[in-house]
Amino acid sequence: MSVLIVGADHLGSIPKELDKMGVTEIKHMTGRSGQKIRDGIPETIDFVIMLYDFVNHNLAYKIKKFAEHKEIPIVYAKRSWSSIYQKMKDSKQQLIRKGLRFQLN
Repeated sequence: MSVLIVGADHLGSIPKELDKMGVTEIKHMTGRSGQKIRDGIPETIDFVIMLYDFVNHNLAYKIKKFAEHKEIPIVYAKRSWSSIYQKMKDSKQQLIRKGLRFQLN
């Protein structure tokens, strides 16, 4: 399972925690510039985590439209593992409908 994380310069322990949940590939796009979208978005992404407190508005809009077009689940959270985990729990049904299964308590 692959995840695109959008926003923040450093991810801290987030990749390690996602790895524990079964994520095999993590792509990270810093949120500083909307120009990063020109590099393209990987087609193999299963879901997107948008770190909304560290992302350029134009980039956030483009990622949101990409996710909607490809019907990829997107989770909006602050840049902390507890926030990401809680938002994933809140979106559990959306993730399951897309065939994504996590160990969420």
